Amino acid sequence: MVQIEQLAARTPAVSVDELLKGFYPSPRFGQVSFASYRPDPKQPSQSAAVRALEGFAHGVGSNGEGGLFKKLFAKKDDSRAGIYLDGGFGVGKTHLLASLWHAAPGPKAFGTFVEYTNLVGALSFRKTVEALSSYKLVCIDEFELDDPGDTVLMSRLMRELADAGVKLAATSNTLPGSLGDGRFAAVDFQREIQVLADQFDVIRIDGEDFRHRGLPAAPSPLKNSELSSHMKAEFDGKRVAQDEFSTLIAHLAGVHPSRYRQLIDGIDGVVWRNVHTITEQAVALRFVVLADRLYDKDVPILASGVPFDQLFTEEMMTGGYMKKYFRAVSRLTALAREGQNHEPS
Repeated sequence: MVQIEQLAARTPAVSVDELLKGFYPSPRFGQVSFASYRPDPKQPSQSAAVRALEGFAHGVGSNGEGGLFKKLFAKKDDSRAGIYLDGGFGVGKTHLLASLWHAAPGPKAFGTFVEYTNLVGALSFRKTVEALSSYKLVCIDEFELDDPGDTVLMSRLMRELADAGVKLAATSNTLPGSLGDGRFAAVDFQREIQVLADQFDVIRIDGEDFRHRGLPAAPSPLKNSELSSHMKAEFDGKRVAQDEFSTLIAHLAGVHPSRYRQLIDGIDGVVWRNVHTITEQAVALRFVVLADRLYDKDVPILASGVPFDQLFTEEMMTGGYMKKYFRAVSRLTALAREGQNHEPS
């Protein structure tokens, strides 16, 4: 028997401590290490990155002890606060970032760029700084700037954390000095972008870029009449969230994205009826966050309606947020393949 719920009926209330406890690598990277990373022998930069991160891990927490007197009169550490992994998709940047998190002493935080901006939205900027300033390491995966507000926000946050002695580590496929290019008038925010760049030593990781492979083909959607039988066969004895897609979309507007991890807590699979193309940018960006959280927890999907490669408009897929949308389509497609075809995601 399948236990059926609705995500649209869930309104998780999350405390500050619970929010912060959620900043750790997803189950996909819960057991990774530097030793489990397999560098491509044809790409020496990958082995060099492992060595650099191992050295960086040894330095985490080394300057945070000794009290106020020592911090005031100790010799200034001129090394940069952060390390920045730059490279294309599929070269193992998240694996390495999670390995750094596992190797470093705590307290420490690991989250995506979007999760940190959402944390600020949930707590306020000042409370976020206060909460993270006591950490030894803050890891930011998928670092990307999508609007001027995020540029200023993350610039201030990184600067204040670095000033507090927090070590920073980030991944992206955009060099820190180029963040924001193609999304807004980056020249108008060059000061903030430069502040970000100044926090990091950049490590380039070469390798094959998944962007050149295109998106995997989305499986054909199920018919509404087929959803029930597939759900019973796929999720027998499990807990499933079954929602009308339009109802779920409307519900997400009332749940802060910082709570999406808790929104899907305990869910083994999702079933969506009548998936349709999302035409509003704000709605689409919220859904990208949900897609990321579902992928983090490896939640299979069964769905009717349009295939996931038609989830966002053509304008969205070629616009300033295209990287987010391509990632979401790729991840949702993988989860749909897992749910319908039993292909590992």
